[in-house]
Amino acid sequence: PPELRILNNCSPSQLEGLCSFLQLSVCPEPVLVRFCGWLLALTPSLSYTSAAILAEQLFLRRVLSLTQPPSRHLMAALTSFCSKYSQPFCSVLVAAVLQEPGKGAEQTKLVCELVEECLEPQCVQLVLRQVLEMPLSEKLLPVVQAMLGRQEVLPPELLDLLVLTLCRQAPAFATSLDYAKLVTAMLSVYQSQVS
Repeated sequence: PPELRILNNCSPSQLEGLCSFLQLSVCPEPVLVRFCGWLLALTPSLSYTSAAILAEQLFLRRVLSLTQPPSRHLMAALTSFCSKYSQPFCSVLVAAVLQEPGKGAEQTKLVCELVEECLEPQCVQLVLRQVLEMPLSEKLLPVVQAMLGRQEVLPPELLDLLVLTLCRQAPAFATSLDYAKLVTAMLSVYQSQVS
């Protein structure tokens, strides 16, 4: 709808107010899918800041409150939004999910699925940087594993940081099967660069 062009003309605080007024954070999921479809067609595209605000308003509460796998509507909305605005999406939503201490398996599975199927290569690297800035935990190992599954070419400094992090954390994961799988995957995917 032409009315959506207003999203390009709002200041960040106006956009937050508009999202609140429209109750986008709690709108029904089928409406969310339709809204994300409209965002894909919006020209010109949203600015980084506007897309980041919308990522937070549309998805953050929903994703952090997941206690079971996301519905197909929510997944469709996430992948739709992510296909065009993956960088602000990762900066806002993925970072919040990874940093949330008490969040469980559903959030981690969702991030893994997005990494495996939706994110552009530079966003996969962004997520890996976000993971490596935190203390490595059992919760984060599957996310790194999903990234390695993409077999993306990593910049040398990021690969070095990954190797260094895994080496430093080895004693803490002495009995972890996920850690062993991760190291094995890394050695097979990047065997020519890891000595």
